[in-house]
Amino acid sequence: MKATPRIHGRVRLKDYDPGFSGGLKKQDVAKQVVKLRQRIGELQEVLYANASHALLIVLQGMDASGKDGTAKKVLQEVNPAGVETANFKTPSNEELAHDFLWRIHGAVPRYGNIGVFNRSHYEDVLIARVLNLVPERVWERRYEQINAFERMLTQNRVVLLKFFLHISKEEQAERLKARLENPRKKWKFAADDLKMRDYWHSFQRAYEDALSRCHTKYAPWHIVPADRKWYRNYVVAHTVVDALEALDLKWPKPKRTLSGVKVR
Repeated sequence: MKATPRIHGRVRLKDYDPGFSGGLKKQDVAKQVVKLRQRIGELQEVLYANASHALLIVLQGMDASGKDGTAKKVLQEVNPAGVETANFKTPSNEELAHDFLWRIHGAVPRYGNIGVFNRSHYEDVLIARVLNLVPERVWERRYEQINAFERMLTQNRVVLLKFFLHISKEEQAERLKARLENPRKKWKFAADDLKMRDYWHSFQRAYEDALSRCHTKYAPWHIVPADRKWYRNYVVAHTVVDALEALDLKWPKPKRTLSGVKVR
């Protein structure tokens, strides 16, 4: 696998090409992606059977970067009974009555399951910052709080995979146009999508801070080039397989001996 550039020090997104594909072509990885998806399905069964760890996939990115599409394509072969998903939109009044991580912690998958966050606790240092929803003194403290929260999760057997789906402004425009033109995609279009494009550079700076300040050994960020959907899916699927295989889980032994047991 051709690796995307690793994060070292301060992130500058202009140094990461959204169209990067490692010299590969779509036809080069098509069969590999199928095998990776099948492998994820196999590994999920062992994860579910052991119920000793959880895997949490965090998907962040600008509108139309492919958060839903990534989850759909990468997890095609998993048993839906072992998957928990959460889509973090505008906080409810009940959620606003608690600290910003309250709603996040409640959505962390149980042991044995794979969790998928479409957007996440990082919205509280992204949109909350860019749109001035909270004062700087509030969101500034949240980077340290996020790191502490993620350390606690990983110390309690939650494997955390954080993916920033890095899309170019030009590719985003093409995908938004496709939503307007395709009857099957019009429902996904929202006027706010265009409003948020006006804040593109502010969001890029906010992402750079989040990626720089919350890239840790225990919960690193993966910057995934997202202009080519097939390469995006390949990178994410490969990373998920690597993380699950690293757990080195075996099929659990039965709680009692089965010798002599007969099914009548």
